Amino acid sequence: MICVICLAPVTPDFNWTYLLSKEPECYLCTACKEKLEVIKGESCRICGRPLYLLDAVHVKDGRCHDCRRWDESVEWKGILESNQSLFLYNDFLKETIARFKYRGDFRIAASFLSFLPKNLGKNKVVIPIPLSDERLYERGFNQVEAVLFYAKIPYLNCLVRLHSEKQSKKTRKERLQIENLFSLEQKEQIIAQDILLVDDIYTTGSTLRNAAKVLKEAGAKSITSFTIAR
Repeated sequence: MICVICLAPVTPDFNWTYLLSKEPECYLCTACKEKLEVIKGESCRICGRPLYLLDAVHVKDGRCHDCRRWDESVEWKGILESNQSLFLYNDFLKETIARFKYRGDFRIAASFLSFLPKNLGKNKVVIPIPLSDERLYERGFNQVEAVLFYAKIPYLNCLVRLHSEKQSKKTRKERLQIENLFSLEQKEQIIAQDILLVDDIYTTGSTLRNAAKVLKEAGAKSITSFTIAR
């Protein structure tokens, strides 16, 4: 067995979980695990940003300054109830996700499995943030769907992404200028439902809030989100 990130040999722990599982788990080596910075401790109650990374002046009522700005807008207040992220977006994770998204290394999706919450998406309609047709053609797969595939979490593809410039190419100011990114199909399946949006990276929150707004306006009961990186 090899590490799905660095391809170094990995020796699994031969415990009952391993012996009784139907399929062998995809493992990370110890070195790669240690390079992933798991988000712990007190965080913003809305976006999940670690509060220890901020000066006290930028934190109020358990919210970071970005989320307070979102809540100051009548249009966006409460659209996204909360977000949970697994890791800080450090250099190692940035390079790993780049390989995953832009160089077609599909199996890297399996590297996050052991970190996912056990009840992720339970009693909720799970909706991955989609790629536009152009981006999907370029990459060959949706990286968010790849993670859900390995985790065996059922999901609903009801959002359609309109083609736009890559978020990674935009400045922070440009990302915060909300544009119409999504249209919605299968509306009847989200009415009065609790929704979990899943994406790879939470940066400004604009993409997730744009998707959440479309779902909320179509009748969704509540919208939360989950991302790999923050």
